[in-house]
Amino acid sequence: MLTRRDVIIGAGMVGGAAWARPIATALAAAPAGLTAPQPTTAVSFTVPAGACDSHTCVIGDPAQFPYAASRGYTPEGASIAEMLALHRTLHIERVVIVQPSVYGTDNACTIDAVRQFGARARGVVVLADNASHGDLDDMHRKGVCGITSAESGGRAEDAAGMRQRFRAAVDRIKDFGWHLEFHGRLADIDAIKDDIIASPVPVLLFDHFGGARPAPGVNQPGFNTLLGLLRDGKAYVDLSAPERVSKQGPDFPDLAPIATAFIAANPRQIVWGTGWPHPERVPGLGPTDIAPLAQVDDGHSLNVLGRFATTDEQRRLILSENPARLFGF
Repeated sequence: MLTRRDVIIGAGMVGGAAWARPIATALAAAPAGLTAPQPTTAVSFTVPAGACDSHTCVIGDPAQFPYAASRGYTPEGASIAEMLALHRTLHIERVVIVQPSVYGTDNACTIDAVRQFGARARGVVVLADNASHGDLDDMHRKGVCGITSAESGGRAEDAAGMRQRFRAAVDRIKDFGWHLEFHGRLADIDAIKDDIIASPVPVLLFDHFGGARPAPGVNQPGFNTLLGLLRDGKAYVDLSAPERVSKQGPDFPDLAPIATAFIAANPRQIVWGTGWPHPERVPGLGPTDIAPLAQVDDGHSLNVLGRFATTDEQRRLILSENPARLFGF
């Protein structure tokens, strides 16, 4: 069985020198008329070599990559060219492309994007119930490194059901060394704590900022359990898309106690992502109406990480070393 480091990915469209282009050149590289958000704030610190955006997605041409009929909304497009412009501006060299919910279990768009990026990209997919071991092996060879579990929608789950969902997901991917992005509520983490500790695959919990919420912050149920898992190296947390979590943008001061507690617990178990292209449901729009992407300034968001992670060593771990280990770059 191949490990992730053995995966052979065809030469991608991203050359090493392209990532160092100045901001103006990078923005000009995206075709006119495309709408996915681009940074308007320059990064205020030195981004370490090999930095990774650990949470993005591509929204392709629906004529080539049809949306799931059961989707809850229809986002604007977000192309590979636009993602390239984003990452050139942010000095990001690697990317993890996560399957967006609008495609359901059809991972064709995500896998195609990984193919085009080549060795600088990894994919995270949603598995259909009938996906075979051979299907997973094929995806593995194409650069997939993990799965995102079925969403619980933030609803409370019975402990037995949550453990069953976790164990079933782990069992499907353990032969490939993939990681599991497990979604649920932070308050329910004690239900699966022992399973996380025993897991043969890495676990990324639960969602943006570990599912923690600004209020009551570090005092919320499950927070100390998550800190313990971080300290023991048993789970990872993704500090992505702060605008989805914070009630106090644009600097997100209400997230500072949460982020600093995670980093203090174990900076080797933290990764960061933009959450680009920031698709979201818009009140009043139906599932087939085109919902505009949120115009988030990811340059500013990266600078906020630079305030949470105050040393060059912490930034190197979060942006480069940790994702290289977790995603198999």
